[in-house]
Amino acid sequence: MLTPLENLTVYEWHSRTAKDYFCPHCGIMPFRIPSAPTAQETSEGKLPFEGWAINARCLEGVELADIPIKFVNGADLS
Repeated sequence: MLTPLENLTVYEWHSRTAKDYFCPHCGIMPFRIPSAPTAQETSEGKLPFEGWAINARCLEGVELADIPIKFVNGADLS
């Protein structure tokens, strides 16, 4: 990742709490700030995620095949 953070293009989803950062040259999304919990999620005790999600494909020396995968069936989440 050679593009400085301030030069990335930011897309904000409808709630304006999630932010996806894209490289304006190649289009990859190296970083994202996940969305804040909804009022219902907060009332159920869900805490906000404080941090950044990082696209491992943008990190030198990381072998994706070495990262364990945990499959989740989203339809089964409550």
